[in-house]
Amino acid sequence: MNYYVYYKVEAGQLPSVRAWVDRFFRAAKERFKVDGRLLRRRDDPATYMEVYEGIADPDAFDAFLETEARVLGIDRHVERFIAAEVGGSNKR
Repeated sequence: MNYYVYYKVEAGQLPSVRAWVDRFFRAAKERFKVDGRLLRRRDDPATYMEVYEGIADPDAFDAFLETEARVLGIDRHVERFIAAEVGGSNKR
C-alpha cells in the first residue's frame, strides 16, 4: 500500500515541521523499512506531501502516523492507494 500525506505549512512553521519530518522518516525506515519522500506543490509553496510506498502492514503504519503526527498540531490529510489491476481484482 502507498500513502500520500499532504498538508499546509505556514512559513514560520517550516523549520520545525521539516525537523519533525526528518525524524519521522528515520523512524519509519527503522520500523517499516520504508523510505519516505517529501514533496512541495509546484504552484503552492505552502503545500507539502509525504510519500511512503510499499507499506506491508497498513494497520500498524496508520497507528504510527496518527500517534507520531499529533505533536505537529497541523491538519494532515492521509490518502492510501493500491496498484490498479487491469482485468482483475485488487487485494485489500
